[in-house]
Amino acid sequence: MRLTLERFTLIGATTRMSLLSSPLRDRFGATFHLDFYTHDDLTEIIKRSAQVLGVILESESAALIAARARKTPRIANRLLKRVRDFADVKHHGRISPTIAEDALTALSIDAEGVDAVDRHLLSTIISAFNGGPVGLETLAAATGEDAETIEEVHEPFLLQMGFLQRTPRGRTATRRAFDYLGLPAPLTLL
Repeated sequence: MRLTLERFTLIGATTRMSLLSSPLRDRFGATFHLDFYTHDDLTEIIKRSAQVLGVILESESAALIAARARKTPRIANRLLKRVRDFADVKHHGRISPTIAEDALTALSIDAEGVDAVDRHLLSTIISAFNGGPVGLETLAAATGEDAETIEEVHEPFLLQMGFLQRTPRGRTATRRAFDYLGLPAPLTLL
């Protein structure tokens, strides 16, 4: 069936381009790769989201949340909501830098944006597999995490931060991962 439509512009966005079929991808006139958001951009997004949510948020608090948001607005907004919950219960709803820091610490998210699962993955690669290489399925079994979750959620961030490398033989911890965890690096990484 053919429909007559007014001219329009269609914009699609995905982080998984390979999952789109070639015929669908080819229908878009141009494709672009977007960079990660800057810290300043995320800070502004968090401030705006706080206004929408009716949250009293100090600028320094927005910057703290932005620094731990893995350069991703979706994560920034999720963290803002969890910090808001913490502030509502413990501090009458106002998010000061101290409250933001306390909430993020309670969520086990450090200043680098690394969470407890990220640390567990890195420490398992280092302690159980001497820094790697270790295959994805083996790492999943050793940590109790789902292989797809490791590959889709945690691994991209750890690669971007320089904590992890993918090799043909498996995942390996980098010198930066050893330093981050305060562990001595093997001589091959020195």
